[in-house]
Amino acid sequence: MIRRWRGWLPEIPEQAVAELGEGDTPLVEATRLSGRVGARVYLKLEGLNPTASFKDRGMTVAMSRAAAAGRTACVCASTGNTAASAAAYAARAGMVCFVVVPAGKIALGKAVQVLAHGAEIVQIEGNFDAALRLSRRAAEELEHVALVNSVNPDRIEGQNTAAFEVCEALGRPPEALALPVGNAGNITAYWKGFTEWQRAGRAAGRPRMLGFQAAGAAPLVAGHDIESPETVASAIRIGSPASREGALRAVRESGGLIESVTDAEILEAQELLAREEGVFCEPASAAGVAGLLKLAREGRAPAGTAVCVLTGHGLKDPDAVLSRVRLPEPVPATFEDVARRLGA
Repeated sequence: MIRRWRGWLPEIPEQAVAELGEGDTPLVEATRLSGRVGARVYLKLEGLNPTASFKDRGMTVAMSRAAAAGRTACVCASTGNTAASAAAYAARAGMVCFVVVPAGKIALGKAVQVLAHGAEIVQIEGNFDAALRLSRRAAEELEHVALVNSVNPDRIEGQNTAAFEVCEALGRPPEALALPVGNAGNITAYWKGFTEWQRAGRAAGRPRMLGFQAAGAAPLVAGHDIESPETVASAIRIGSPASREGALRAVRESGGLIESVTDAEILEAQELLAREEGVFCEPASAAGVAGLLKLAREGRAPAGTAVCVLTGHGLKDPDAVLSRVRLPEPVPATFEDVARRLGA
């Protein structure tokens, strides 16, 4: 990705580049979802990045820049996806990785990724916001350690390449872009990308930015921090977004919105995507789709083309499905018993 978009990214020496083939994820038209919404809806499948989330776009840039600066270790606070991405790209760059996570609040699939890549997990008795404060302090006081959360501007620089890809795939920016909002780095990055694309003369306009938070973790909707955020969408279970100003600027300048959706609406959207569009995403990823469906029910759906960003793969958080669906009991290994199951 760095080599593909080098002219749009901060300077990175060739010998420091740490890539894993991230970016260029598919943009898939969702025909059944389009019918429900009343607009032409596309899905940006960011779960097809190397560690199965959009975080890889920013991580390749942040880790490469850290290596170029002589850092030998990195640290991040995470609810899971940042940790998985940091662990993989630190391994690629030959760096030590430390991840600070709220105890018991990291999804199984993401924890496995972190451990597989050899990163050190530090579980704290606190939430994500406490983890981020501690990670920031570690990077400030330890010269060899780089902070690779989205408050690092190199992360935003990498993540905005997804906006370039959307514009290239459609031949223009969409009328609207819907996505989940947790720490708010991604909505900030997309808006930056669309703005840069327009300034370069590649497009006449920019999309409305439609951000959606989980109802139990919606500080931007409430107008104040949430001390104890709770939602089934673990990737956006954040009560104090570090990139709130960027998110609010994106909404304000685009004439967009940030609203909340319930856990029930998120899980319903996740199931709809899997069963009607063949796309399996983690619960947080479905928040943008849940929001678009909510707008449609209320007669507020965007006109024209809308892109929903699916930020992570469903295998990141299998417990979200397993808590609702169980494997059936086995039947005898006879044709008659199997046929009965098939409805014969």
